[in-house]
Amino acid sequence: MCQSGGQMLCEIKNMALSGDPELDGEIRKWIRWDKCASTACQIMDAVRAKDWDTLRKRLCTRISFGTAGLRACMRAGFDSMNELVVIQTAQGLCEYIKEQYPDPADWSGRGIVFGYDGRYNSHRFAELSAIVFLNNDFKVWLFKRYVATPMVPYAILRLQCLAGVMVTASHNPKEDNGYKVYWSNGAQIIPPHDEGIQESILNNLEPKGSSWDDSAMCSNTMLEDPYDIVVPPYFDILKKQLPCTSLEANGRCPLSFTYTAMHGVGYAFVKQAFARINLKPFISVCEQQEPDPEFPTTPMPNPEEGKTSLDLSIKTAKANCSQIILANDPDADRLAVAEVREDGSYKLFSGNEVGALLGWWSLELHKMREPDCDVTNCVMIASTVSSKILRAMAEREGFQFFETLTGFKWMGNKAIEQQQAGKTVLFAFEEAIGFMVGTNVLDKDGVSAAAHLATMACYLRCKLCMTLQEKLRDIYETYGFHTTISSYVICRCPPVIEQIFERLRTWDEGKADTYPTSILNGEYEIENVRDLTTGFDSSTGDKKATLPTSSSSQMITFTFKNGLVVTLRTSGTEPKMKYYAEMCGKPDEKNWAKLTNTMNTMVEAIVEEFYEPSKNGLQRRKD
Repeated sequence: MCQSGGQMLCEIKNMALSGDPELDGEIRKWIRWDKCASTACQIMDAVRAKDWDTLRKRLCTRISFGTAGLRACMRAGFDSMNELVVIQTAQGLCEYIKEQYPDPADWSGRGIVFGYDGRYNSHRFAELSAIVFLNNDFKVWLFKRYVATPMVPYAILRLQCLAGVMVTASHNPKEDNGYKVYWSNGAQIIPPHDEGIQESILNNLEPKGSSWDDSAMCSNTMLEDPYDIVVPPYFDILKKQLPCTSLEANGRCPLSFTYTAMHGVGYAFVKQAFARINLKPFISVCEQQEPDPEFPTTPMPNPEEGKTSLDLSIKTAKANCSQIILANDPDADRLAVAEVREDGSYKLFSGNEVGALLGWWSLELHKMREPDCDVTNCVMIASTVSSKILRAMAEREGFQFFETLTGFKWMGNKAIEQQQAGKTVLFAFEEAIGFMVGTNVLDKDGVSAAAHLATMACYLRCKLCMTLQEKLRDIYETYGFHTTISSYVICRCPPVIEQIFERLRTWDEGKADTYPTSILNGEYEIENVRDLTTGFDSSTGDKKATLPTSSSSQMITFTFKNGLVVTLRTSGTEPKMKYYAEMCGKPDEKNWAKLTNTMNTMVEAIVEEFYEPSKNGLQRRKD
């Protein structure tokens, strides 16, 4: 049986610890501060076992708060997700918001919203955060049921909140959880807010006694569930995005859709979306329909992983003769799509292919709603590692296209900037199956994306007699073939990652800002290099990158003379080194197979020569 906090403190006082003053101090802090029995016992068990190496990793390294908020394994330690770290984070966030909005009337009037998914501890972490803010006289909007992540940024705009938090680790393994923060503009935080919040957390590490007191939530008039105020209007606006002809086509269309929530929270929301816009009910993958923190049928609940994660969806679709599969990740902010082929197998569309389809659909919708619209006032956005298909569309159709750094935090804030400039933002996407149709939610939204994808499919079937695959081919015929590869290798050793990228930027006998000039013994030459870690860009007059740079993450882009563009970068939330490649053809280039084969040959060489998987012990993607 685990001891009480007081008993543990007494035991610690009478024990000889590691002899390392820093570690021993952190051990004593943890036992003094942590009121969660399970995590306090984890630390005490390690102390009794004299497992100083584990304790040093857990307690002397702190999880950092960045533009992705927090995301880590759930366990004891300052480097992990647990009740103590969540309280420390909430205290720091609260103080930072108070600094930015010093009028107490804003705290009690506008407040903050908290949502959570179905993972272990998500509800508890949201409640502890709510307690911290209630004790600071904030109005707190706390959902009392699981919600899809897009409901939090939408709630911020609907309720005019000062900020919002979604407790989720998205598609990470079951052991993980996270803390995703949105600012008052409804978008994810970007600098300088991330640095400011991190500093505020470090200045407010000691938990107040009241931060663990659940009684703050009892009969508190400052605490309210926003569900009924937020969710119905969300679906009202979704319906208003569609013209009456589309709603009618939805009701008539014979297409059958199979949907999976991937053991997450999406089912109830996508079900409501289908009903609201007159789509026939989808066929649910029953085994994955309800939230289950164990993710029993898919240990890696990430539809981006492809057929390995969509096996049950494909079986269900085949058994029900369903033409299209829609898959959300567990927090329902991403969407994967597959469509049956003529031979009965299913084509899984890449994020770039779905981006091309939804980009076309967003423009088509806008023209249907406003036949006399000025397309030059419209905007679409994509991240720098995503396909340039929207750029090709913009050049022909006349709308404006913007490229941002990777992540919807950048695209959401770019959308706000363009709205404030009087522009109409139609669509944004990233290749990692994230899509934002319109600006009702200033983040990726897998619920609305599923509704729009299904409506587009019905429109294509009933109006144009086309499948999604046929429409994608038509897009390439019109704007040029764009073939892409997005994949990764796994590396769990940060020093090795650092070494790999440092080698690439000191290629010429260790000289700074010298990069590879070709691959395959000079067969394919590199024309330009852009390094957004250091700010170097060989294509500009002053050799400085125009996009924002970040020394805390690795990201290098190589542009080859034959048109191939490859970006190598590290993941901010997983132990992956990713690579993204695209070959962009012109509309008059019809030998698509040759473009694809050239790209495949080059990418394989780039991974071997630049990442050196065998030498560095890297694990290749299985699928």
